[in-house]
Amino acid sequence: MTAPRLLALATAVPPHALRQSEVRRQASALFLDAEPALERLLPVFDHSGIETRYSCVPLDWYRRPAGWKERNRLYVENALALLEEAARRCLGQAGLAAAAVDALVVVSTTGIATPSLDAHLVNRLGLRPEVQRLPIFGLGCAGGVLGLARAAALARAAPASRVLFLVVELCMLCFRKDDLSKSNIVATALFGDGAAGAILACAGDGPRLGPAGEHTWPQSLDIMGWEVEEDGLKALFSRDIPALVRSRLRAAADAFLARHGLSRDAIGAFVCHPGGAKVLSALEEAFELAPGSLVEARRVLRDYGNMSAVTVLFVLERMLRNGVRRRMLMSALGPGFTAGFMVLDNR
Repeated sequence: MTAPRLLALATAVPPHALRQSEVRRQASALFLDAEPALERLLPVFDHSGIETRYSCVPLDWYRRPAGWKERNRLYVENALALLEEAARRCLGQAGLAAAAVDALVVVSTTGIATPSLDAHLVNRLGLRPEVQRLPIFGLGCAGGVLGLARAAALARAAPASRVLFLVVELCMLCFRKDDLSKSNIVATALFGDGAAGAILACAGDGPRLGPAGEHTWPQSLDIMGWEVEEDGLKALFSRDIPALVRSRLRAAADAFLARHGLSRDAIGAFVCHPGGAKVLSALEEAFELAPGSLVEARRVLRDYGNMSAVTVLFVLERMLRNGVRRRMLMSALGPGFTAGFMVLDNR
């Protein structure tokens, strides 16, 4: 079958750049006023590997209470602005008019919208009324890889079509100042906001999107996800994620590659979602890479934080911009507990 190609790839961030040192200072004031014993958890800011993150709201916003209604209003407003920016950059790179898009796939897990974000974008971008729409919710950090796989499947099924793939996550809107749990403090130290987009088609030049797949471990629903609280979404993730990556990811990745007649020896570069500094070290161990090998993933984490599903596309953008011309394995982990994989060939 004809392989889809990546004709364009673009990213976008909101306007408020937050230095990690300033976020730590404000978080310290908020959390320690309520519970001084939480000071033992604050080194997570220092060891995160993050220097800068971007937010759709200014730092002062996080000091006051905000309920579901305000958070979700901000989510829809800012998500649409970022998605439009990423989409227009993609269209410009590919030299396409919006009317040339045949299908639109939009991934997001940090808010809700009905009509969905893609429906709003039909009007904002000037897409054709008959454009095929696919909104995807709930994939979490795995959404960048698995969403791209769904978009590639649409392109492969209709080889004459052009598919616009978009992903946005506004993780920082989920900060809850009265939640003194360890998960909330770790999330406060890690998460950032951003968006990315790509255009896929079976005709044209660009990296080839190859096989994709996933692995969901049984009885693992409690490892990562959201809980719905009165004032927003509460982040849940297990402290065991790095250990699970070390012990289980290699076998799942090798099995995926073997199903498609490949092995890790055939992979020249790894495009990994940088969930955090400890997770990156665990990924290097799982894929039997030298410590520090995932250079661009670490740089993206440093410059943008963990933007959930968006982050792996920032890593891919940097690697392609730097001229990496190899067969690559994209990977990300998300709720389920699920690993997503995709082979991309840029040789």
